[in-house]
Amino acid sequence: MLKLSRSLVLASNSPRRQQLMKDAGFTFQVEVRPTPETYPATMPPSEIARYLAVQKAEEFRRSSEERLPEDRLPEDRLVLCADTVVISQDTVLNKPAGAAEARAMLRQLSGRTHQVVTGVALLNYDEIHSLTDEALVTFRPLLEAEIDYYLDHYQPYDKAGAYGIQEWIGMVGVQRIEGSYYTIMGLPVHRVYDLLRPYAFPL
Repeated sequence: MLKLSRSLVLASNSPRRQQLMKDAGFTFQVEVRPTPETYPATMPPSEIARYLAVQKAEEFRRSSEERLPEDRLPEDRLVLCADTVVISQDTVLNKPAGAAEARAMLRQLSGRTHQVVTGVALLNYDEIHSLTDEALVTFRPLLEAEIDYYLDHYQPYDKAGAYGIQEWIGMVGVQRIEGSYYTIMGLPVHRVYDLLRPYAFPL
């Protein structure tokens, strides 16, 4: 377990990311700055997650620079940002706006392999370090009744691609995973651990 020499902020309201960080032994505060989740239309889908994570970190840096000196981001504070995208058939599947869009996404994922990319950015005062981790997920063909059951009993509307790998649909529908399970959940903990290692006390 790493004991950090600096205070850590997790810039995410995701309960999954918060739980993963706690389970990994990190102590942190949650603070989120509203950031537009937009990206250039010509950007390759595999680069979007890192781009959005960096934009979230940039928002912390910009807002800190606009404040009075005594209210700016302390030099001994780290800010961890992340974003996850689901890519199916070269199309980015964002968080669904409602049940109809969620159903369409799950139908598209059914019986196919898709890509999950999580980007991470770490703000260290005026430096931003970023990385990307990818995984492949293969769903067996899903029955309409299974899709309906998932949408009726779970709330996938805050999840890219309209599903949570740790929920019922992941348990019964996923045939194969290539890569980190935690990257699919929204945070590649093994990569985050290495990213934070330089700021830890010696073990």
